Parts: sequence; C-alpha cells; structure tokens
Amino acid sequence: MIANLRAAFNERYQAEHYRQLLRALDACTRTHIGFRVAETPVFFPKDLLETMAGTGAELTHRLVRDRHYLQRSAAAIPEAWRAADETPHPHFMTVDFGLVREADGSFSPRLVELQGFPSVYGFQSVLNEMYRSIYALDELGKLAFFLGGHSEASFWKLMGRVVLNGHDPENVVLAEIQPMEQKTLPDFRVTADRLGIPIVDIAEIVPQDRPGKLPRLCYREGKRLVPIHRIYNRTIVDELIQKQIRLGFDYRESFDVEWAGHPNWYFHLSKFSLPFLNHPNVPPAVFLDDWFAGRGADRLSPEREHWVLKPLFSFAGKGIIFAPTEEQLAAIPVAERKNYLLQERVSFERVVDTPFGWTQPEIRILYLWPDGGELQPVFSLVRLGRGQMMGVDHNRNLEWVGASAAFFPA
Repeated sequence: MIANLRAAFNERYQAEHYRQLLRALDACTRTHIGFRVAETPVFFPKDLLETMAGTGAELTHRLVRDRHYLQRSAAAIPEAWRAADETPHPHFMTVDFGLVREADGSFSPRLVELQGFPSVYGFQSVLNEMYRSIYALDELGKLAFFLGGHSEASFWKLMGRVVLNGHDPENVVLAEIQPMEQKTLPDFRVTADRLGIPIVDIAEIVPQDRPGKLPRLCYREGKRLVPIHRIYNRTIVDELIQKQIRLGFDYRESFDVEWAGHPNWYFHLSKFSLPFLNHPNVPPAVFLDDWFAGRGADRLSPEREHWVLKPLFSFAGKGIIFAPTEEQLAAIPVAERKNYLLQERVSFERVVDTPFGWTQPEIRILYLWPDGGELQPVFSLVRLGRGQMMGVDHNRNLEWVGASAAFFPA
C-alpha cells in the first residue's frame, strides 16, 4: 500500500533471496516449514495498523467485560470440554482484518474474525527478522514491525511473562495434539528454544492424585514424572473431538495447574461473538437457528450471494460455504443450527501489487495479556491470497501468496 516501497521491493526482488529465506527459516526453526511462505512482505502505513490494533482491543474488552455475553458463550461450550478454573481474561488474542475501499477512496479495516487463542508468535518474530535481513529491507528505509512500542527484547520478555508466569521452565509445557506432526511445529520449536520449555503431546499428560490436595498434572521425562505448574495451551478442542483423542485427565476437573491460554477462551472469543458486536468495522452476522426463526434476518443483505455460512468453532476455514442455497441451509440438522453463523460477506480489496497480479492481504493483530497486566498488541502477521479464501487449499499452485509480514516506516 505504500507505493514507493512496494515498487522498490518488486524491482529489487531476486528468486535466490527467496530460496535463502526458506532455507534460513528451516534452519532457525529446526524443522521444515510445511506451509507456504510468501515471496514478499507488505508495507502498510503505521496508522492503519494502529487503527486495527485499537479496534481489536476495543472489541476484546467489550466482550470480556460483558457478563451476559460470557454466560451465553459459556453455554455454547461442549459440556465435556467446559474447563474448570477459568481465568478472568484470555492470555492470547488474535484479531483478523481485511481492507475495504471507502467512498472517498481511502482504505479501512473490516473484521474477519477474532479468537482468544495463541497464534504463531514465535515463528512470526523469526519470519519478520528474516525478511528484514535477507532482503536487506533497511536499504529501503528505516522499517519496523513491532506494535505497542515493543522491541524484540520487550516482546520476548512479555511472552515469557505470559507463558511462564515466574515458574521454572521445566514445569511449564507447550501442550498440543501430536505436536511433531502439526504444521505449526516451527512455531513450537522457536518458542521452546527461546523460553526453555518442553513440547508435550497433551494425550501423554498424566494426572497424579495427592491425598488432601488438588491432583496435579505431570509429563514424563524418561522414567521421571515431572509436575506441570503451567500449560501453554495450543490444543484446539475441535481437533480433540474430530480425532477422538482420549486424554488422561478431564478438562472439567480442577488441578493444581495454571493455564496460559485457558481453553474456554477459545469458545468465548470466537465467531460466536460476531452477532453480539454492533460496530462499524464488524460485518453483520446472525445465528442460523435465529435466522430460521426470523430473528436478526434484517441485519443481512436480501441478496443471498452476499452471505457466507460458517461453522462456529471450526478452524482453518473448514466447513465455510459462500452464497449458501436454501437447500444447503435446510440440510443442517435443527439441533446443529445454533452452531452455525450466517454473515454478510465483505468484498476485500486486493492492494498488494505483485508480478502475478494484485493480491489480497488478511492482517492479523497479535496481542498478549499477562496476569495482572494489560492487553497489548505486539505485532501483526499477514496472509496473502488470490483465491476465494486465504487457506492453502484455495491458493494452490500460486506464487507470491502465503504467510507474510507487515512493515511500516519507523
């Protein structure tokens, strides 16, 4: 969007630099990057990114402070996965935006979705720096990517505060389903290396009874059972359900353990919140069961081709239907309709000029919220695409798309 930086980067681009970028990322993360990394970063005005960060924080606070809303969203959590000892706020927050063109020709953000769940904080910090060094971005001018006044040192200090909360790293685990097989393993590696914490398969966590005390959770280190004091939670409940993973402990039971990213916030701050957000930057949405009952239908455009149907708690774009037909809506069982959303589809602008055509960015603002502290934006990540959606399946065999980073003049 900053035309002179975009033109200068495109003119200087060399394919060998991109190959160096991919090799360096594999080396830094000690694994192969299994998702597509874009050939280019993007260049946005700082005030645009700050507007997104401010809007995301406003929407987050609005929901976290709304007791009635939290009661409604708690009721939507599957009973077996309604975790005990909920924290007063999420520790991690991500808010996704696209860009629309206003009548005066300016660009402004529109919410895509928000999620009270960690993103790839560690990997993104590495990707940002790799773009800067391998492409020699400083030759284009003094560029920055941290938000909220942060630097690399202050970001990792805050990340350590949120994840560790003062505990010995040996007693803090990054817990995920079969973590060595996840595409986000590069992020796990970076985080584990920087914070000194082990990566643990959540299915291998074992409870340990203690007479007269709360039971605790442990992981195995050889023949030793190591107590877990805090869990950096990277486990998506949807995936637990879909893969029929059997855990050694019950989410509903209280344990002598802290959560960095309590599981309930994945549900509280999610697509479920969209019908409750009356905000100029939030496209209108209505629950499917309400729509069938005639409630909230007037919020949507009368033209069905402008609608999108979304499952509430799916991830990676699974189950989304554009311009759903009457038959597709009616085919969803009545009991399941409360778990679907009809949303006004927004036409996002393609504002990134590439050798393969204008490309659409989706900008995610990443926040950290430490215990006893304030919600803080730290930086953004960007996904570039020219397909119907941003997911890999919709951008196959395309170049200059995938994971990217946003820089702005410092």
